[in-house]
Amino acid sequence: MRLIQIISIWSVIVLSQLFIDQAHASSDWSLSLIKAKKMNPDHFSFYWANDEAKPILSHRSDQMMLPASITKLMTASAVLEFLPPGTKFKTRLSSPAKIEGQVLKGDLYLVGGGDPSFVSENMWFLANQFARTGIKVIEGSVVVDDSLFDSVRFDSSRESVRVDRAYDAPVGAMSFNWNSLNVYIRPTENASAKVILDPESDYYTLINQVKTVSGSALSIDVDRRWDSSAKKEIFTVRGKIGKNIKEHVVFANINHPDLWSGHNLKSFLAQRGIVVKGNIKTGVASSNHTVLAESESKPAELILADMNKFSNNYVAEMLTKQLALTKSSQGKMSEGIEVVRQHLKSLGLSNDEFKIINPSGLTRENRISTFALWKILDYHKHNFSTQPEMLSSLPIGGVDGTLKKRFKDKQMLRKVRAKTGLLNGVTSLAGYIDHQQSSSAFVFIYNGPGDASLAREVMDEILEKHYLQR
Repeated sequence: MRLIQIISIWSVIVLSQLFIDQAHASSDWSLSLIKAKKMNPDHFSFYWANDEAKPILSHRSDQMMLPASITKLMTASAVLEFLPPGTKFKTRLSSPAKIEGQVLKGDLYLVGGGDPSFVSENMWFLANQFARTGIKVIEGSVVVDDSLFDSVRFDSSRESVRVDRAYDAPVGAMSFNWNSLNVYIRPTENASAKVILDPESDYYTLINQVKTVSGSALSIDVDRRWDSSAKKEIFTVRGKIGKNIKEHVVFANINHPDLWSGHNLKSFLAQRGIVVKGNIKTGVASSNHTVLAESESKPAELILADMNKFSNNYVAEMLTKQLALTKSSQGKMSEGIEVVRQHLKSLGLSNDEFKIINPSGLTRENRISTFALWKILDYHKHNFSTQPEMLSSLPIGGVDGTLKKRFKDKQMLRKVRAKTGLLNGVTSLAGYIDHQQSSSAFVFIYNGPGDASLAREVMDEILEKHYLQR
């Protein structure tokens, strides 16, 4: 019996050493590839293990690295824990006023429920439901209740420089269309190009300075500023577009989510023949209101896919403020981040393995080791209640999201599902790869100078080589 135990223990030791040796051999090949690309291996960290947690690759996996947007996997993990599949958020129209015939004798309140996915389709649903009340005239104003979250639009944890592109959109409990609009530019037969802002509302004024030129030239700049006296956003679109280009689109964010949402509600109601006589204001709805219309969001797991597939920073921050509401009465970023921290600690991560101050990765202060992030991914791989949702939220290699143009080779198509990350000097990739009728989790992070595309090539080639040789 004693001999059998000794043999068994020896077998485990031999097998463990074999896995370690294999991992070292694979890592050596990977480091050779990095050097062949004239990159420094010390700027890379990676960890990849199979379904039984046996390492396939490991290099500097205990080093704290700047993760960029794969931070969203940390946020997603907490969202799946505290806002489980099927969770929905509600946006309401309510009023304390009486209804006399077809007239609402007071204000109409638009009450935000912190829905990151509240877009034009939801606004139409809300307007149509309200139209069925028979009300044709609102004698008061549209009052936007944005109080479920705090009033901080741009959290201090973001990078300090603001830009007007959609990825840097502000957040608010009452938000609409990701707090961004579409700027469509088309050439014409005249000197001036055609510029359309979508959706249309009284929230903004457009100044079109785009010229139509010959050929395929394209140079577009969108500038926006807030006119405090008129309480309007001024969008100035400049540049040129060639006659050979059918249409070009730019996505720009707005400054005031509450007023933006209110103006769009007024516009949608007008298209249903409903007149608002008052202005767009902000306020807080009281408990004695009558609910006149209500729109539910899509389930939280589908919102999570919006965040991960397109690396949407706005959605990440909105969901983090929703996480705060699981512990307090108002959505605050700091409290939501603390929910994420405590969740990660519950998965076995220690303070010296990660640091998170912003949920989207739009900061240079976040840190995590590749091994720690692998532990998060591996946890969800083996957790039945969250595994399908985590996996389906990720971009599919060669198919959609931020991986649409990667892993397009026939042998690799749809074999990788992973979150990407990119900041100046940072390139990262983390997720799952098809592995012997199952999947295995991997994490790659590059922190260093040079061309980000080279770091991406290294990561993709390593995954492809090991997948094809499995």
